[in-house]
Amino acid sequence: MAIRFPTLLFVVTAAAALAAGCAVELQNRQPAQELAQAARPPGSVYTGWRVFQDRCAGCHGEAGTGSDKAPDLLSRVQTMGARSFVSRVLYRYDWGLPAAQAAGEGAAREALVDEILQRRQGALQMPAWQGEPRVQAHITDLYAWLSARAQGTQPPGRPAP
Repeated sequence: MAIRFPTLLFVVTAAAALAAGCAVELQNRQPAQELAQAARPPGSVYTGWRVFQDRCAGCHGEAGTGSDKAPDLLSRVQTMGARSFVSRVLYRYDWGLPAAQAAGEGAAREALVDEILQRRQGALQMPAWQGEPRVQAHITDLYAWLSARAQGTQPPGRPAP
């Protein structure tokens, strides 16, 4: 059985095309990995988990899924960008006042603070953490951990360091 030249040429060309396709795929792995890395929020998931356990889990639960004291954060973080997360955690109290009034200085804010302290007004929903050095220093880590939990890429429990 003799192999004709056109058949041999086809086999050699197909093998070369297949080999070239694999080489292109190998060359494209690096940019794909860089894109996947860029899509992740900045910060350390492990460090975020540690800070969360220390400062947030008492109200929001160890997995961030909420408790009788505070809501599920995972569903909120899914629709929240890093900038909004930082703003809400560091500066916003949920007092029923517009955010500008709650963050500013003034008689309305001071009166509300007095009412809350004297338990005449509703309980404070969430403290602002801008004065807490550990939370402030690791806010991107907190977001990285909560984002990973919200996206389902990090299961409950301790992540790998």
